Amino acid sequence: MRKLGAIAIGGILTAAFASAALADFPSRTVTYVIPFNPGGASDETARMKESFFTELTGQQLVISYRPGAGGAVGWANLNDYAGDGYTIMGVNLPHIITQPLLGGVGYETDDIVNIHIFHYTPHALVVRSGSEFETLEDLIEVASSNPGALTFAGSGSHSANHLAQQAFDQLAGVTTTYVPMSGAAPAQAALLGGHITGAWLDTASVARLGDQVRMLAGAMEERISLFPDVPTFTELGIDLVGGTHRGVAVPQSTPPELRTAWSELIAAIATDPEFIEKMEAGGYVVTNIRYEDMDAFMSDRIQDYTNLLEQMGVLN
Repeated sequence: MRKLGAIAIGGILTAAFASAALADFPSRTVTYVIPFNPGGASDETARMKESFFTELTGQQLVISYRPGAGGAVGWANLNDYAGDGYTIMGVNLPHIITQPLLGGVGYETDDIVNIHIFHYTPHALVVRSGSEFETLEDLIEVASSNPGALTFAGSGSHSANHLAQQAFDQLAGVTTTYVPMSGAAPAQAALLGGHITGAWLDTASVARLGDQVRMLAGAMEERISLFPDVPTFTELGIDLVGGTHRGVAVPQSTPPELRTAWSELIAAIATDPEFIEKMEAGGYVVTNIRYEDMDAFMSDRIQDYTNLLEQMGVLN
Protein backbone atom coordinates (compact mmCIF):
# COMPACT_ATOMS: atom_id res chain seq x y z
CA MET A 1 0.00 0.00 0.00
CA ARG A 2 2.84 2.36 0.85
CA LYS A 3 4.49 1.77 -2.53
CA LEU A 4 1.19 2.31 -4.34
CA GLY A 5 0.75 5.54 -2.42
CA ALA A 6 4.21 6.70 -3.39
CA ILE A 7 3.49 5.97 -7.04
CA ALA A 8 0.27 8.00 -6.85
CA ILE A 9 2.06 10.87 -5.15
CA GLY A 10 4.76 10.75 -7.79
CA GLY A 11 2.08 11.28 -10.41
CA ILE A 12 0.74 14.29 -8.55
CA LEU A 13 4.19 15.80 -8.27
CA THR A 14 5.00 15.21 -11.92
CA ALA A 15 1.77 16.91 -12.95
CA ALA A 16 2.81 19.97 -10.97
CA PHE A 17 5.98 20.53 -12.95
CA ALA A 18 5.96 23.05 -15.76
CA SER A 19 8.78 21.37 -17.69
CA ALA A 20 10.05 17.86 -18.31
CA ALA A 21 13.39 18.88 -16.81
CA LEU A 22 11.74 19.12 -13.39
CA ALA A 23 10.04 15.74 -13.59
CA ASP A 24 12.98 14.06 -11.81
CA PHE A 25 13.16 16.61 -9.01
CA PRO A 26 14.70 16.13 -6.53
CA SER A 27 17.62 14.22 -7.99
CA ARG A 28 20.08 14.76 -5.12
CA THR A 29 20.30 15.53 -1.41
CA VAL A 30 18.27 18.48 -0.10
CA THR A 31 19.45 20.71 2.77
CA TYR A 32 16.79 21.67 5.30
CA VAL A 33 18.02 24.67 7.32
CA ILE A 34 16.57 25.17 10.80
CA PRO A 35 17.20 28.72 12.12
CA PHE A 36 17.34 27.49 15.73
CA ASN A 37 19.55 25.23 17.79
CA PRO A 38 19.01 21.45 17.66
CA GLY A 39 16.51 19.87 19.99
CA GLY A 40 13.55 22.24 19.76
CA ALA A 41 10.15 21.72 18.16
CA SER A 42 11.34 23.08 14.80
CA ASP A 43 14.12 20.51 14.73
CA GLU A 44 11.93 17.69 16.00
CA THR A 45 9.18 18.18 13.42
CA ALA A 46 11.67 18.64 10.58
CA ARG A 47 13.26 15.31 11.49
CA MET A 48 9.87 13.64 11.53
CA LYS A 49 9.68 14.34 7.79
CA GLU A 50 13.06 12.80 6.93
CA SER A 51 12.06 9.16 6.41
CA PHE A 52 8.86 10.10 4.57
CA PHE A 53 10.81 12.38 2.23
CA THR A 54 13.31 9.63 1.43
CA GLU A 55 10.56 7.07 0.83
CA LEU A 56 8.77 9.37 -1.59
CA THR A 57 11.77 10.71 -3.50
CA GLY A 58 14.64 8.30 -2.95
CA GLN A 59 16.78 11.25 -1.82
CA GLN A 60 18.14 12.36 1.54
CA LEU A 61 16.89 15.33 3.55
CA VAL A 62 19.82 16.68 5.57
CA ILE A 63 19.05 18.94 8.53
CA SER A 64 21.47 21.82 9.23
CA TYR A 65 21.29 24.71 11.70
CA ARG A 66 21.75 28.46 11.48
CA PRO A 67 20.61 29.74 14.89
CA GLY A 68 20.59 33.23 16.31
CA ALA A 69 18.26 36.05 17.43
CA GLY A 70 15.18 33.85 17.73
CA GLY A 71 15.43 32.67 14.12
CA ALA A 72 16.16 36.10 12.64
CA VAL A 73 19.74 35.26 11.62
CA GLY A 74 18.55 32.42 9.42
CA TRP A 75 15.61 34.27 7.89
CA ALA A 76 17.71 37.37 7.17
CA ASN A 77 20.04 35.16 5.12
CA LEU A 78 17.46 32.94 3.42
CA ASN A 79 17.69 34.76 0.09
CA ASP A 80 21.46 34.27 -0.06
CA TYR A 81 20.91 30.61 -0.88
CA ALA A 82 20.48 29.39 -4.46
CA GLY A 83 16.89 29.12 -5.62
CA ASP A 84 17.40 25.72 -7.22
CA GLY A 85 15.06 23.85 -4.89
CA TYR A 86 17.85 22.10 -3.00
CA THR A 87 17.85 24.38 0.04
CA ILE A 88 14.73 24.95 2.10
CA MET A 89 14.36 26.63 5.50
CA GLY A 90 12.02 26.20 8.42
CA VAL A 91 9.76 29.15 9.27
CA ASN A 92 7.78 29.98 12.41
CA LEU A 93 4.77 32.21 12.93
CA PRO A 94 4.29 34.63 14.58
CA HIS A 95 8.07 35.13 14.53
CA ILE A 96 8.42 36.05 10.84
CA ILE A 97 5.64 38.61 11.24
CA THR A 98 6.28 40.12 14.67
CA GLN A 99 10.07 40.36 14.36
CA PRO A 100 10.01 42.69 11.31
CA LEU A 101 7.13 44.70 12.80
CA LEU A 102 9.23 45.36 15.88
CA GLY A 103 12.24 46.16 13.66
CA GLY A 104 15.97 45.67 13.52
CA VAL A 105 16.10 42.06 12.36
CA GLY A 106 17.55 42.45 8.85
CA TYR A 107 14.56 41.16 6.91
CA GLU A 108 10.91 41.93 6.16
CA THR A 109 8.00 39.49 6.22
CA ASP A 110 7.60 39.89 2.45
CA ASP A 111 11.20 38.71 1.97
CA ILE A 112 10.17 35.22 3.08
CA VAL A 113 8.66 32.94 0.41
CA ASN A 114 6.57 30.53 2.45
CA ILE A 115 5.61 27.47 0.44
CA HIS A 116 3.82 25.31 3.01
CA ILE A 117 2.65 25.41 6.63
CA PHE A 118 2.40 21.84 7.86
CA HIS A 119 1.56 22.08 11.56
CA TYR A 120 1.07 24.21 14.62
CA THR A 121 1.41 23.71 18.36
CA PRO A 122 -1.73 25.12 19.97
CA HIS A 123 -1.49 27.58 22.82
CA ALA A 124 -2.18 25.96 26.19
CA LEU A 125 -3.08 27.68 29.45
CA VAL A 126 -1.46 25.56 32.16
CA VAL A 127 -1.31 25.47 35.95
CA ARG A 128 0.46 23.09 38.33
CA SER A 129 -1.32 19.82 38.98
CA GLY A 130 -1.99 20.85 42.59
CA SER A 131 -3.31 24.32 41.70
CA GLU A 132 -6.48 25.70 43.23
CA PHE A 133 -7.76 26.25 39.69
CA GLU A 134 -9.55 23.13 38.51
CA THR A 135 -11.16 24.74 35.47
CA LEU A 136 -10.73 27.77 33.23
CA GLU A 137 -13.98 29.15 34.64
CA ASP A 138 -12.44 29.10 38.12
CA LEU A 139 -9.45 31.06 36.90
CA ILE A 140 -11.52 33.64 35.01
CA GLU A 141 -13.69 34.23 38.06
CA VAL A 142 -10.68 35.05 40.23
CA ALA A 143 -8.98 37.10 37.50
CA SER A 144 -12.14 39.17 37.02
CA SER A 145 -12.21 40.13 40.68
CA ASN A 146 -8.47 40.71 40.98
CA PRO A 147 -7.14 42.58 37.92
CA GLY A 148 -3.44 41.92 37.37
CA ALA A 149 -3.08 39.61 40.38
CA LEU A 150 -2.72 36.35 38.45
CA THR A 151 0.71 35.91 36.87
CA PHE A 152 1.55 33.78 33.85
CA ALA A 153 5.02 32.99 32.54
CA GLY A 154 5.91 32.51 28.90
CA SER A 155 8.84 32.54 26.53
CA GLY A 156 9.91 36.14 25.94
CA SER A 157 8.19 39.45 25.31
CA HIS A 158 6.07 39.78 22.16
CA SER A 159 6.43 36.03 21.58
CA ALA A 160 3.68 33.58 20.65
CA ASN A 161 3.10 32.99 24.37
CA HIS A 162 2.82 36.72 25.08
CA LEU A 163 0.42 37.25 22.19
CA ALA A 164 -1.72 34.37 23.43
CA GLN A 165 -1.93 35.96 26.89
CA GLN A 166 -2.92 39.30 25.37
CA ALA A 167 -5.58 37.71 23.18
CA PHE A 168 -6.96 35.73 26.11
CA ASP A 169 -7.21 38.81 28.34
CA GLN A 170 -9.04 40.69 25.61
CA LEU A 171 -11.46 37.87 24.75
CA ALA A 172 -12.15 36.83 28.35
CA GLY A 173 -12.47 40.41 29.59
CA VAL A 174 -9.83 40.02 32.29
CA THR A 175 -6.44 41.51 33.13
CA THR A 176 -3.59 39.15 33.98
CA THR A 177 0.13 39.79 34.30
CA TYR A 178 2.57 38.28 31.82
CA VAL A 179 6.05 37.36 33.09
CA PRO A 180 8.49 37.04 30.17
CA MET A 181 11.19 34.42 30.60
CA SER A 182 14.31 33.77 28.52
CA GLY A 183 12.79 30.61 27.06
CA ALA A 184 10.28 27.81 27.49
CA ALA A 185 12.45 25.88 29.97
CA PRO A 186 12.69 28.77 32.52
CA ALA A 187 8.95 29.37 32.16
CA GLN A 188 8.26 25.74 32.96
CA ALA A 189 10.65 25.85 35.91
CA ALA A 190 8.86 28.91 37.29
CA LEU A 191 5.55 27.12 36.91
CA LEU A 192 6.66 23.89 38.58
CA GLY A 193 8.40 25.85 41.33
CA GLY A 194 5.19 27.64 42.25
CA HIS A 195 6.59 31.10 41.55
CA ILE A 196 3.68 32.07 39.27
CA THR A 197 0.00 31.29 38.89
CA GLY A 198 0.43 29.42 35.62
CA ALA A 199 2.04 29.54 32.23
CA TRP A 200 1.29 29.97 28.57
CA LEU A 201 2.90 26.96 26.91
CA ASP A 202 1.89 24.76 23.98
CA THR A 203 0.44 21.28 23.71
CA ALA A 204 3.80 19.69 22.83
CA SER A 205 5.37 21.13 25.99
CA VAL A 206 2.42 19.97 28.07
CA ALA A 207 2.81 16.46 26.66
CA ARG A 208 6.40 16.37 27.89
CA LEU A 209 5.47 17.69 31.37
CA GLY A 210 2.84 15.01 31.86
CA ASP A 211 0.98 14.84 35.17
CA GLN A 212 3.06 17.63 36.73
CA VAL A 213 0.67 20.14 35.18
CA ARG A 214 -3.00 20.64 34.43
CA MET A 215 -4.02 22.14 31.10
CA LEU A 216 -7.16 24.22 31.58
CA ALA A 217 -7.83 24.78 27.88
CA GLY A 218 -6.17 24.49 24.49
CA ALA A 219 -6.33 26.81 21.48
CA MET A 220 -7.23 24.19 18.88
CA GLU A 221 -10.38 23.96 16.77
CA GLU A 222 -11.34 20.66 18.36
CA ARG A 223 -9.99 18.46 21.14
CA ILE A 224 -6.93 16.46 20.19
CA SER A 225 -6.47 12.76 20.87
CA LEU A 226 -3.54 13.32 23.24
CA PHE A 227 -5.76 15.42 25.55
CA PRO A 228 -9.30 14.11 25.09
CA ASP A 229 -10.50 15.52 28.42
CA VAL A 230 -9.14 19.04 27.93
CA PRO A 231 -11.67 21.51 26.49
CA THR A 232 -10.86 23.99 23.78
CA PHE A 233 -11.15 27.70 24.49
CA THR A 234 -13.90 27.81 21.86
CA GLU A 235 -15.96 25.25 23.76
CA LEU A 236 -15.75 27.55 26.77
CA GLY A 237 -16.96 30.58 24.82
CA ILE A 238 -13.55 32.16 24.10
CA ASP A 239 -12.70 32.42 20.41
CA LEU A 240 -9.00 31.67 20.78
CA VAL A 241 -7.56 29.30 18.17
CA GLY A 242 -3.88 29.33 17.27
CA GLY A 243 -0.34 28.71 18.33
CA THR A 244 3.09 28.56 16.81
CA HIS A 245 2.75 27.62 13.14
CA ARG A 246 5.71 25.97 11.46
CA GLY A 247 6.39 25.47 7.80
CA VAL A 248 8.90 25.71 5.01
CA ALA A 249 10.24 28.60 2.93
CA VAL A 250 12.53 28.87 -0.09
CA PRO A 251 14.72 31.69 -1.45
CA GLN A 252 12.95 34.34 -3.54
CA SER A 253 14.91 33.25 -6.62
CA THR A 254 13.14 29.87 -6.58
CA PRO A 255 10.90 29.66 -9.69
CA PRO A 256 7.12 29.25 -9.26
CA GLU A 257 7.05 25.68 -10.56
CA LEU A 258 9.58 24.59 -7.94
CA ARG A 259 7.68 26.39 -5.20
CA THR A 260 4.54 24.50 -6.18
CA ALA A 261 6.39 21.19 -6.49
CA TRP A 262 7.81 21.58 -2.99
CA SER A 263 4.40 22.47 -1.58
CA GLU A 264 2.88 19.35 -3.13
CA LEU A 265 5.67 17.18 -1.78
CA ILE A 266 5.20 18.47 1.75
CA ALA A 267 1.43 18.08 1.37
CA ALA A 268 1.96 14.43 0.46
CA ILE A 269 3.94 13.94 3.67
CA ALA A 270 1.53 15.97 5.82
CA THR A 271 -1.46 13.89 4.69
CA ASP A 272 0.23 10.53 5.30
CA PRO A 273 -1.69 8.82 8.15
CA GLU A 274 1.54 7.51 9.67
CA PHE A 275 3.05 11.01 9.73
CA ILE A 276 -0.11 12.47 11.24
CA GLU A 277 -0.11 9.80 13.96
CA LYS A 278 3.51 10.54 14.75
CA MET A 279 2.91 14.27 15.00
CA GLU A 280 -0.23 13.97 17.10
CA ALA A 281 1.58 11.68 19.56
CA GLY A 282 3.96 14.61 20.18
CA GLY A 283 1.17 17.12 20.80
CA TYR A 284 1.27 18.75 17.35
CA VAL A 285 -1.71 19.58 15.13
CA VAL A 286 -1.07 18.86 11.45
CA THR A 287 -2.18 21.47 8.91
CA ASN A 288 -1.96 21.52 5.12
CA ILE A 289 -1.68 25.13 3.98
CA ARG A 290 -0.34 25.00 0.43
CA TYR A 291 1.60 27.57 -1.55
CA GLU A 292 -1.49 28.55 -3.54
CA ASP A 293 -3.31 29.51 -0.32
CA MET A 294 -0.36 31.17 1.39
CA ASP A 295 -1.10 34.80 0.47
CA ALA A 296 -4.55 34.67 2.08
CA PHE A 297 -3.23 32.82 5.14
CA MET A 298 -0.39 35.28 5.68
CA SER A 299 -2.61 38.30 5.12
CA ASP A 300 -4.94 37.17 7.90
CA ARG A 301 -2.05 36.41 10.27
CA ILE A 302 -0.36 39.76 9.59
CA GLN A 303 -3.58 41.60 10.39
CA ASP A 304 -4.17 39.62 13.59
CA TYR A 305 -0.64 40.03 14.95
CA THR A 306 -0.43 43.70 13.96
CA ASN A 307 -3.66 44.37 15.86
CA LEU A 308 -2.35 42.57 18.95
CA LEU A 309 0.97 44.44 18.94
CA GLU A 310 -0.88 47.74 18.56
CA GLN A 311 -3.07 46.87 21.55
CA MET A 312 0.07 46.07 23.50
CA GLY A 313 1.33 49.57 22.73
CA VAL A 314 4.56 48.48 21.02
CA LEU A 315 3.68 49.77 17.55
CA ASN A 316 3.07 53.36 16.56
